[in-house]
Amino acid sequence: MSALTLSGISGSAWYASLRHPVINPTNRKCSTVPILSLNNQYSRNFHLSWLGFFVAFLSWFAFSPLIPDVIKTDLKLTSAEVGNSNIVSLCSTLIVRVISGPLVDRYGPRKVMAILLIIGAIPSGLAGTVSTANGLYIVRFFIGILGGTFVSCQAWNTVFFDKNVVGTANALGGGWGNSGGGFTFIIMIALFNQLLADGMSPHIAWRVAFAIVPVPILLFVAAATLIFGTDHPAGKWSDRHGTVATAPPVSDDQTSIINTKITKTKSGEDIETGDEKDIKVTVTAINLVSELDTAVNEPLSLDMAYKIIFNPLTWLPALAYMTTFGYELAIDANLANVLYTLLKSPTFGQTKAGYIAGIYGLLNVFSRPLGGYFGDLIYVKFGVPGKKYLTIACGIAQGLLSLGLGFYIDNHSHPSLTVIIVIFVILALFNEVANGVNFSLVPHCNPNSNGFMVSVTALGVW
Repeated sequence: MSALTLSGISGSAWYASLRHPVINPTNRKCSTVPILSLNNQYSRNFHLSWLGFFVAFLSWFAFSPLIPDVIKTDLKLTSAEVGNSNIVSLCSTLIVRVISGPLVDRYGPRKVMAILLIIGAIPSGLAGTVSTANGLYIVRFFIGILGGTFVSCQAWNTVFFDKNVVGTANALGGGWGNSGGGFTFIIMIALFNQLLADGMSPHIAWRVAFAIVPVPILLFVAAATLIFGTDHPAGKWSDRHGTVATAPPVSDDQTSIINTKITKTKSGEDIETGDEKDIKVTVTAINLVSELDTAVNEPLSLDMAYKIIFNPLTWLPALAYMTTFGYELAIDANLANVLYTLLKSPTFGQTKAGYIAGIYGLLNVFSRPLGGYFGDLIYVKFGVPGKKYLTIACGIAQGLLSLGLGFYIDNHSHPSLTVIIVIFVILALFNEVANGVNFSLVPHCNPNSNGFMVSVTALGVW
């Protein structure tokens, strides 16, 4: 989970790295990922970042598990209208992701995250008023605003975590947040069935489910983000330039990394064994910096936007994101409907299809973090190119498995549910690991405009 883990240290030290932040004094970023603590700003902001993205799914994907049967029947939708509603939802996500990146660079990811959650709660509360296909399009379009929380999630972690663990932090945040897609299937189906058991009609139950789950949770997490989150390791977002070369002192409960160089005598003796009169010792504090170490988010200018947009390094991660997370969104939105259509029977209905489809998103709990960890691991030996080639390798495996699943379904009139699950689980692992590795690469591209870079990359959902 950190540079310590990558060096192969003892289990106790690794456990300590999960509890205590180790701060780089050059940029005040954390060189560990202290996920088992809440008593420091690095831990709190990490957990708020993924939690904000997680709860966004509770509304953003809430239609998917219920639309194949209940909502489709209640609103008298055609299959084409169901598909169009999925497309409309992604369109607004694209727009908001473009806008939110520059806003993150100017105002900070914490504020942008909270605002998106609050705005997204409004159409979520209005979902129950839908009675036509056009109404569904409008509500899903505005609920799609919540998809922009991904930009804030990734940019927030990049602000707080150093280059040796930023891949792991981003992948953990993105993966745990993304697992909200899987949990949404379980939560919405279970709640809907419970409301039916309590005597509500399907017409009322799915509408009430939206009011009970997404709205209060979105507002609660938005409030927690504003109250307990912080903008930057230096404090306020306006103070972010104060960390470079003039880092504030490290707190008492934190450890600071100081890289030192000791010059030995010609005979190779060190301080303890050499003759004090004959030894010349030079102790120099060295900050081994890369562009990522000293980069600070700057407000986007036209000149900066031009350079970023026409830089091939900007679009390669976006292309990889399109083929990983864009692919995953398409699977999440349609898998339940596909399974229900292929296997519909008295023993296989909407509920079972939804639960099985939720597996794909739930795998993000560990598969995408694993990708970020592998990215940081390979970075130690091979640098940034290592992350690039690992992303490509996982993408190739994902493509081959996708073809295999398609060929299997096309060539079997009665495909086996077990075989389908096995193939799509293995496929999901490569898909989500590739996504994690790709976003361990993103912080190295255009680091002075990380928010805008994340926005451009996140356009890959189209």
